[in-house]
Amino acid sequence: MSTQPPQTERGWYPLFHDLRQRQVLVIGGNETAARKIRRLLAVGARVRVVAPLLEDDVAELVEQKRVVWLGRRLRRWWLRGQALVLIAEASPELCERLHRWGKRSGVPVNAVDQPAYCTAIVPAVVDRSPLTIAIGSGGQAPELARRVRSRIEQWLPQSLGSLAALSGQLAEDIRGRFPELALRRRFLDWVFSGPPADAIQRGQNDQAAALVRQALDRQSLETPARVSLVGAGPGEPELLTLRALDRIQSADVLVHDGLVDPRILDYARRDAELIDVAKRPGDNGVGQVAIQRILIKRFKQGKRVVRLKGGDPMVFGRAGEELAALRGAGIDFEIIPGVTAASACASYAGLSLTQRGMAQSVRLVTAHCERSIDRLDWPALAKDRQTLAFYMAVAQLERIQQQLTGHGRAADTPFALVENGSRPNQRVIVGQLGELALTARHFQASSPAMLFIGEVAAQASEFHWFGEPPLCMDTGELALVGHAANLVTLRATVLA
Repeated sequence: MSTQPPQTERGWYPLFHDLRQRQVLVIGGNETAARKIRRLLAVGARVRVVAPLLEDDVAELVEQKRVVWLGRRLRRWWLRGQALVLIAEASPELCERLHRWGKRSGVPVNAVDQPAYCTAIVPAVVDRSPLTIAIGSGGQAPELARRVRSRIEQWLPQSLGSLAALSGQLAEDIRGRFPELALRRRFLDWVFSGPPADAIQRGQNDQAAALVRQALDRQSLETPARVSLVGAGPGEPELLTLRALDRIQSADVLVHDGLVDPRILDYARRDAELIDVAKRPGDNGVGQVAIQRILIKRFKQGKRVVRLKGGDPMVFGRAGEELAALRGAGIDFEIIPGVTAASACASYAGLSLTQRGMAQSVRLVTAHCERSIDRLDWPALAKDRQTLAFYMAVAQLERIQQQLTGHGRAADTPFALVENGSRPNQRVIVGQLGELALTARHFQASSPAMLFIGEVAAQASEFHWFGEPPLCMDTGELALVGHAANLVTLRATVLA
C-alpha cells in the first residue's frame, strides 16, 4: 500500500461548520490534540478521542468527563455518525486511510499541518464571538495565516464581540423600524461607529443598548459627532496605537499639524476633510484660536473630528488650550495618547534615556522660541546625571550650548541630535556639547529634530541600529570649521 500523500490540485471553499451537540473524532492525545479539543468543546461539540497515549492535558479532560477516550487503536465502526474527524497525531498509513474514507463518506477530515491528507482545512481564527474571522492559505502557508491572524487580533478591539451581540439581540427590532435597506444600513453604521460603539468600548454595555433603543423609539439617530485629540506618534505609521488608527479611519474631519507623516494621513477616508493647521518657518499658519474655532464649528455640524498631533497630544502640543475651548463650548472629547518624540527618537537612535550610572532622570524641555527658552531654569538643567530632551530646538542650538556650559555643564558632555526620528530619512548627529552649534551647522541640521544632552547620548554611536550610522566631526574637521567660523565672526566685527 502506498504511503505517499495524494497529489491533487484543489480549491478550498470557506465554510463555517455547526458542531453543536455533534460528534467529532480526534485522533491523537498530544498537546496539539488538547488545543484542538478545547476549541471543539468551546463550540459545543461532543468529542471522542482515539490515541495510544494521552498526555496530561487530554487525560485531564477525560478525567473531567468532558471527553470520551474510546481506545488506543481506531476501530472502523467508531467512524459512524461523526460530523468531523480531526487528526492531531497519526501514522502516514492511518492518515491516508482516513483521507480515502472521508472522500467516500462525505465526512470532513482534517489532518493538522498535513493539507494533502485533508478534505477540510481548519483556518486560523480571530474570535470576537459571535463575530468570527477565519484566515486560510489553502494549507500552503499556515504560519503566514497565523501571522495575519495576529495582525487582525491587534487591530480589532475585544469589545467587538459585545457590539456584534448587541446587534444580534436587536436585529428584529432594527428590521422592523427600518424596513428599507438603505436606512437600515445607515442606522447600523451609526451603531457600529457612533455613541453605542463608544459606550461598549468603555465597558458600558447597558448604556450602549439604551442608546440604540432610544434611537429606535425615535426612528432617528443621535448625532455621531465627537472630537478626539489623537497622538500620531513620531512619524512611523506602525507606531500608531490601534485606537488612534480607528479614529483616523472613521473621522469626517482631520485637523492636523505639520509633524504628522503624510503616510498616516493616507489612512483617512477618501471623503474625509483634511485641514492643515501647520505652523511653518516664515509662515504663521493658522492661529491657535482659529484652530479651536474649527474644532467647535465642525463638531456642531455633526462631524466626527480628529485633532491629529505629532507625537503625543499632551506633550508640548497646546492641547490644554483646545480642551478648555471645547469644554467651554459644552463639547465632550476624548484623548488618545501617542508615542512622544522623546521616547521614539531615543529608541530609534539607540539611547536609554535613564541609564544606571549615567542618568537618574530625564527632563522634557521645549526650546521653541526665545521667549520660552529664556524662562528655563538653566542652573537646574546644567546639573549632571540627568538626560535633557529638547523639543523644537534646532533654531536655538547656540543658545542652549551657551546657557548649559555657562551654568556649569561640562563642554565634553555628549549630545545626539535626531532628525526625522523613526522615519526612513532619519539622521543622527553626535558630538560634544561644546561644539553643538558648530557641528549642527556643518551637517546642516534641520527640523523636525530632538536634541538629547547627557552621558547617555554617547550610546547613539555604540547602539546604532536604525538607518545610517551617526554623523560626527573628527578633530581635524572641528578645528577647520571652528577656524572658518572665527574668521566670519572677526570679519563681522571689523565691518561693524
